[in-house]
Amino acid sequence: MASTRSPWRAWTVWAVAVVAYVVAVLQRTSFGVAGLDAVERFGTTASAVALFTVLQLVVYAALQVPAGVLLDRYGTRRLVVAGGLLMALGQLVLAVGAVLPLAVLGRVLVGAGDALTFISVLRLVGAWFPARHAPVVTQLTGLMGQLGQVLSAVPLVALLAVRGWTTAFASAAALGVLAAVLVALVVRDAPGVRSRSGPPLSWSKAGSDLVRAWRHPGTRLGLWSHFVTQFPGTVFALMWGFPFLERGEGVPQATVSALFTAYVVAGLVAGPLLGVLVSRHPLRRSWLVLTIVAFNAAAWTAVIAWPGPAPLWLLGVLVLALASGGPGSMVGFDYARTFNPADRQGTATGIVNVGGFVASLVVVLAVGVVLDATGGDYSLDDFRTAFSVQYVIWAVGLVGVLATRRKVRAQLAAEGVVVPPIRVALAQRFPRRVRSDEGRRRR
Repeated sequence: MASTRSPWRAWTVWAVAVVAYVVAVLQRTSFGVAGLDAVERFGTTASAVALFTVLQLVVYAALQVPAGVLLDRYGTRRLVVAGGLLMALGQLVLAVGAVLPLAVLGRVLVGAGDALTFISVLRLVGAWFPARHAPVVTQLTGLMGQLGQVLSAVPLVALLAVRGWTTAFASAAALGVLAAVLVALVVRDAPGVRSRSGPPLSWSKAGSDLVRAWRHPGTRLGLWSHFVTQFPGTVFALMWGFPFLERGEGVPQATVSALFTAYVVAGLVAGPLLGVLVSRHPLRRSWLVLTIVAFNAAAWTAVIAWPGPAPLWLLGVLVLALASGGPGSMVGFDYARTFNPADRQGTATGIVNVGGFVASLVVVLAVGVVLDATGGDYSLDDFRTAFSVQYVIWAVGLVGVLATRRKVRAQLAAEGVVVPPIRVALAQRFPRRVRSDEGRRRR
């Protein structure tokens, strides 16, 4: 038993599960980097292609709570294998299909398989790692998965250009099968447990777990935190970032691929740092979320307001801001983990994961509709107008975060945990500096 609990074993199981998640992100984002090719292949419009991605996200979001219930019942290993095979089948259908109904079916299958993967991999963190390490490993899980965006932005784009649509998407399908096989061979749900099964499924238990998870304001704070931080980066990477940079801003394809790679690398750097901050300051998680939202909104405002095409350095700042959104959204899962018992964490995590993807699918579709309404020639001004819809979603998300944060703090106070105002917390941590600042203000 000691060997099964060894750090080496824990990291091995986690690494193989993360490989499956990397491949899932590749499958998820593959249609985005091929968006303009899809318009030509299927002879359709930008809003119709956006609808494919929206449909994929609708399936993903709609299945999050059922996936959480299935996870509590059947465990990580089974769900990740099933998800990988579903995504592979969806990519294969897309590879051979040349008509819209097959393309729709392919993206539905990808969305369904994707829905089973991420929350299942997150479940391994609590099973294999000590609680004090969970925030950092959770961040690493989300960020390592984003390497799938590099695979879609660089080798998949190159394969699409050289060998064509069918070869590119069939190769993605084969990679999905390989990942599923690796998970089946290596991953274990817990130390010494090949596959962990929960109580038999019943409507009453599933409904009870769902209601109890939703009623806790900490779960809802996680949902709104995920909602408001995840969508800018997801929309950019999943659908509209590549066309915006290449067609709207006139950036060469090689530079676009480099920017997407920088997006992933920046996230890999920011994630562990944010995980450490969350671990050390769990009562200040919402301030990290609000800071990330401000960074994203400021960067987009600068790019949209810039006269003419934005310089490369400003696009780099935008990419860095968007890269912080992925780590920021992971804070939502930390809320689900800390405010819910182990037997309903799958359900709570599924609820949280709905937030960001609902926001993402709304923005993906809205951007496509605005692009078509402004003429459909994908000019820089058209893209600027289309991306402005994000401000509405930020406003909705911020209201949700602030309202549920107040309820969480009230509940914590009732339990004897008082969250001091940020100024008081700073005064306690840096007493001399705060007193000096107050003295200067009085003078």
